Amino acid sequence: MSPSTRVLAGILCAITAVACFATLDTTTKFVSAGVPVLMALWFRYAFQAVATTVVVLPRMGLRVLHTEHPRFQFLRGFLLFLTSLFAFFSLKYMPVGEFTAIVMITPLLITLLAITSLGEKVSPLRWALVAGGFTGTLIIIRPGSEAFDWVMLLPLGLVASNAWFQVLTSKLARTEAPLTMHFYTGWVGTLLASVALPFVWTPIDSWTLWGGLVLMGTTGSVGHFLLILAYARAPAATLTPYLYTQIGFAMLGGWLVFSHVPDQWSMLGMVLIAICGAAGAWLTVREGRSRILPAGS
Repeated sequence: MSPSTRVLAGILCAITAVACFATLDTTTKFVSAGVPVLMALWFRYAFQAVATTVVVLPRMGLRVLHTEHPRFQFLRGFLLFLTSLFAFFSLKYMPVGEFTAIVMITPLLITLLAITSLGEKVSPLRWALVAGGFTGTLIIIRPGSEAFDWVMLLPLGLVASNAWFQVLTSKLARTEAPLTMHFYTGWVGTLLASVALPFVWTPIDSWTLWGGLVLMGTTGSVGHFLLILAYARAPAATLTPYLYTQIGFAMLGGWLVFSHVPDQWSMLGMVLIAICGAAGAWLTVREGRSRILPAGS
């Protein structure tokens, strides 16, 4: 596979992954109206863990358990579980489109992590893009206005855990097998959710809810596996602009299922976040090229 074809495959994997995530979020909001959040979260991870095991174990055997970084595999699984926990509670109370837009400031937060954790220098333009993204978030949340509700702060917890999850995924994808990462992610999340399951279990007598739980498990499993494949085939900076298509998928899902259309202020915030995030990715690519090109080129 040529380098350009490999990058294109990574982009297609990323777009399909975020379409799966938007479907997962829309379904989660629907299911959470009739099923306790922690119970739905358990089904989402149990489905991924069992499905991955059934598919992977016959192909790889016990080799799927081999990892050079077991602690990081557990940490990655915990971060995704925490991210999902924030997501499920957020979606129970928030529209899908607005929720997704706030989550999309994650790449901008990764910029701040690079400064504080790695000591990287950041240009004034990148600082302006970070500020613009957080301004878009404030426009959506609108603290102090009648539209503000404290539950709108829940996605910010998700953003923090998701940023660390993305950083760790990008690093592990360089050395770890995608199926191994997917295997550990599913089982770590399942074990963590199982701790709370006895306290929240509720009988389900609706086939619609059962179908929603299966769809959640399917889209969550497929989406995260595709994201791992995307990071293994293309640089994170190349993929980031395409991840913002999730906002469009989420708005479409919210409109089709809940007949929700964001108001003009929320729409403005979404556009600002998408523009700043995509511009930040473009800036990363440009800076990378300038470091590679010799002087005078």
